[in-house]
Amino acid sequence: MAIMRRGKGLSLRRRVPNRYASIEPRREIWLSLHTDSETIARQKESRVWQEQIEAWEARLAGDTAEAEARHAAARRLAEVRGYRYLSSADVAQLPRAELLDRIEGVAKRGVDPKEAAALLGGVKEPVISVTGALEVFWDLARDQVLGKSPDQERRWRNPRIKAVRNFVDVIGDKSLSEISRDDLIAFRSWWLNRLEEEGLSADSAMKDITHLTGVLRKVIEMRQLKVDLSLGGLGIKSREGAKRLPFSDGWIRDRLLAPGALDGMNDQERCILMVVINTGARLSEVAGLRAEEICLDHSVPHLSFQPIGRQLKSSNASRSIPLLGIALDAMRQFPEGFPRYRENSASLSAAMNKFLRSNALMETPRHTIYSLRHAFEDRMLAARIDERIRRDLMGHALARERYGLGASLAHAAELLVPISF
Repeated sequence: MAIMRRGKGLSLRRRVPNRYASIEPRREIWLSLHTDSETIARQKESRVWQEQIEAWEARLAGDTAEAEARHAAARRLAEVRGYRYLSSADVAQLPRAELLDRIEGVAKRGVDPKEAAALLGGVKEPVISVTGALEVFWDLARDQVLGKSPDQERRWRNPRIKAVRNFVDVIGDKSLSEISRDDLIAFRSWWLNRLEEEGLSADSAMKDITHLTGVLRKVIEMRQLKVDLSLGGLGIKSREGAKRLPFSDGWIRDRLLAPGALDGMNDQERCILMVVINTGARLSEVAGLRAEEICLDHSVPHLSFQPIGRQLKSSNASRSIPLLGIALDAMRQFPEGFPRYRENSASLSAAMNKFLRSNALMETPRHTIYSLRHAFEDRMLAARIDERIRRDLMGHALARERYGLGASLAHAAELLVPISF
């Protein structure tokens, strides 16, 4: 057992006993002692460790798939018999007539143990820890991944896994009924310390907090748990001035498209970049293209973004964009799409940003690969292209109802020729 400084506070660092390996994936655990005083930390370490042991024991005893299945079966059986499942304590508090009705319902079926457990609350509600809640959440949130590609589902899951892991590292893997408002505020404070010490953005903290509370809220509501947990008011205000900047036309023409500037990229990376420059499409949209969405033999060569094997960002993201100049040349090299990055656009983004920064191809430290999308929209604005057409091409919502079909591909291509590279 060791007390060590972590950030501004002290934490308890211990190896996870082998007994709990089946329910605790970490080999080593850090438990925040919520103090920077070594004297107070020493006083608290035994109690904090004992609480963690009890939480693990509770999970071994009850927070298992079998316990979940028993409880769910009891709830379903009670509903089939026309009753709402209640705990034994709540059954005991029912009005006399309702209590006798349940007892008679059991007696009618020969005092079957399963019937008795379902109608009289004899199945103990499983103890759900924070990490256990995440496993329950995946099943409850199946509707949120319908239509997503494997890469999209992975990117949807990962931030929630990260948020839960961060919370457990800071607060511990408590059962949901044990989490207090103070625990949530302590987690928020941990993030505030990171923002100050590591220069991270408030958006990073808010995404983590939002994903964590989203998981907890879903499980508490859908499992009808008797957990009174106030999840509001944990927001962290964003700092001003963090907006992405667009690349200037001169930078794109003279630096990014200079002969040999992108030779360090592989062919698929380089061609994807060309397409993004001249279409303003999202990097993930271009990387995820299927052959059916690439229309090179049309009178106006274009990309037709459709939810084929993946989920688009929104209904507005389903659109067609003319292919011109360097974008058309790039797609002719890869008429079937970009298989290397089709299911891994996140690594593509990281690799591109790293390449551009390492080769002094970012216009400022605040620029990212996504700045090319902003640059495309700014070029359309400077060319006085109608707002409806701009929004249709960018895949953005319109502030009013859309009437008609919008600009034809030929019309859109005519407007984009002067601003294309």
